[in-house]
Amino acid sequence: MSEIESTGAREKVWMRGLFMLVFIVLFGVGQWLLNLIAVIQFLWMLATGRSNPQLTGFGRSLAVWLADVARFQSCASEERPFPWTAWPSPV
Repeated sequence: MSEIESTGAREKVWMRGLFMLVFIVLFGVGQWLLNLIAVIQFLWMLATGRSNPQLTGFGRSLAVWLADVARFQSCASEERPFPWTAWPSPV
């Protein structure tokens, strides 16, 4: 491998590391948001006797996003999750 190719590969690794650091922070925000949704959903169920469908849908799509981030962080995927791609739809 030439020095130029080596430098290019090294820069790609450093860029991925930067994105991984960003996703560490975003994953923490996502976990906090999931916990908040759980509390709100519980309170909603106490008040109405049933779950809120909008919160359920958002919780599902948030779970897909968290899984996408985990795949990127563990190098199981090269695709960067939201905000570099579209927000995932609930499964």
